Amino acid sequence: MTEREPAEWRELSTEIGDDELVAWTARIAAPVAVTGASGFVGSHLVEALVRGRLRPRVLLRDPARLPPTLRGAVDVVRGDLEDVAALDTLLRGAGTVFHLAGLVRAPDEVQFDRANRVGTERLVANCGRACPDTLFVYVSSLAAAGPSREPGGNRPDAAAQPVSAYGRSKLAGERAVTAGCERWVVVRPPAIYGPRDIDVLQFFRLLARGVVPVPSGERWVTLTHVADVVRGILAAGSGDCAGRVLYVGDPVPQRMDELLRAMARAGGLRARVVPVPPALVRLGGLGGDLLHRLGFRSVALTSDKARELLARHWSASTAESLRALRLEGFVPFSSGTAATWAWYRDQGILPRVTIRDA
Repeated sequence: MTEREPAEWRELSTEIGDDELVAWTARIAAPVAVTGASGFVGSHLVEALVRGRLRPRVLLRDPARLPPTLRGAVDVVRGDLEDVAALDTLLRGAGTVFHLAGLVRAPDEVQFDRANRVGTERLVANCGRACPDTLFVYVSSLAAAGPSREPGGNRPDAAAQPVSAYGRSKLAGERAVTAGCERWVVVRPPAIYGPRDIDVLQFFRLLARGVVPVPSGERWVTLTHVADVVRGILAAGSGDCAGRVLYVGDPVPQRMDELLRAMARAGGLRARVVPVPPALVRLGGLGGDLLHRLGFRSVALTSDKARELLARHWSASTAESLRALRLEGFVPFSSGTAATWAWYRDQGILPRVTIRDA
């Protein structure tokens, strides 16, 4: 099946409308349990559930990390994926479980595995006792599938070949869900941008400085705005796609250098994209590993991330999944990145000064 041309998809807003939300949440079985509610995607999902007239239970190690707008609108269960008593409280009688908690940065494979595989296995086991008939929606990652050899990307039913410890741990989490749950959906987002993100933010910061180093060679990528990920998760939670692994994201992949230049234009900037030899990327990853071991957990580039960056095409064939989820469109890259620039600048995260020189 070929991808449709972009003009055949509806252009969606970065703000999900109330009517759109209620149409989905009315079909999501309550009570609703959420892990990872204080994270980037998780906080947006919980806001959507609340605006859609649901009151989710959320598992939080530190309730203070919940956005202020959500306090009092959710039922907080204090604990983590290692706390069996907290999991029992979170899951008791749940009609739908959205599992977003996980580790995206770590200095070694052991830590990724403990969080993303073992933590998921523990949650699935507790579901078997507390809510055996629940629909379990697991938010995985394109990293679990691995990169594609072709720019157009692989379908979600292609053999998974992850290249990083993070990807292997997310794939192991998927297998725990598909083996242990009666009803499940796996959603694999690609790289995600939007308000509150701190990963793709690194590219925005480099663009604001006027120069972006990227690994040399042609690379195609699929990117998606966080609003479209939330739409996909809500649609998965409606129950129509049980037993499927699905992608979300723009149906038409973009070449990395062109994507970065388009991102700069959306922010009123011009920036140079500078090819970097793979050896330098690997060296930067080693430096990031050292910083992680010294306690600097927010460092984005590690050896694991370097392996992902150096892979050929992080693209996905998403059109079939979007149709299965009954999603009629997506946030256009130009408007999504423009809104993201505006948010970062309003928050004082990025400067308002523009760089005009190419």
